[in-house]
Amino acid sequence: MSAQVTDSARLDSTEHILEVPDTVKHLESKFVSFIPPAVFIGYGFSSFLIKPIRRVDYSVYNDMQKDHPNFSSKFDNYFQFVPVVTVYALNLAGVAGKNRFIDRTVLYAMSEAIRSGSVSVLKKATHRTRPDPYNRQSFPSGHSSTAFAAAEFMAQEYGELSPWYGIYAYTFATATAILRVYNNDHWFSDIIAGAGFGILSTKAAYLIYPLFRNKLFHDNKDSNKSTLLIPTYHDGMAGFSFVKTF
Repeated sequence: MSAQVTDSARLDSTEHILEVPDTVKHLESKFVSFIPPAVFIGYGFSSFLIKPIRRVDYSVYNDMQKDHPNFSSKFDNYFQFVPVVTVYALNLAGVAGKNRFIDRTVLYAMSEAIRSGSVSVLKKATHRTRPDPYNRQSFPSGHSSTAFAAAEFMAQEYGELSPWYGIYAYTFATATAILRVYNNDHWFSDIIAGAGFGILSTKAAYLIYPLFRNKLFHDNKDSNKSTLLIPTYHDGMAGFSFVKTF
């Protein structure tokens, strides 16, 4: 019996990997899915204004110091990227996600641009000292935002195939955030806010990208028209060539 590849598990063949078909859809997340990350961000900001919430930071810090005073781990530096690496590993193994290679790559790049921009600005604006006071860029947690942006990226791409993909991704994201606290790099409110910014950054990318992407590449009037993005490298400069047939 031959295996049948369905729409939800189609293969990204190498001959079509750079084509840009009309596969990108508007974000399908319901409004309620935006509430948790918004609450996470609100909780983080409230730690600057509400003393009982700030005291939670100190309480968690004191408990960590009491139970694990000499804890040190570098796994958080790697765990934050596991979901993204897994997405592309699954793609290479022939398990296709919601979008093709080019689209998902642009989506992740957009997510990272939104995430890194907002986090960098806030780190400088809030000027919060870390638990281990080696600098004043504690809020929000960059590692946590990276990890949760990656987790939401994997959930968006593969969540329709199985909820276990999302569970897998968010497990690594949560482990990353917890390790940031155990390593005395962040306060509890830092990692909560970082998680919120990460999730919202990816959701924003999946919401915004189709608005201009389908307008640029898709034309219902002529099915013979096609678009191709080709990676280029010349004199040390990497980029993409845009080819559209009429």
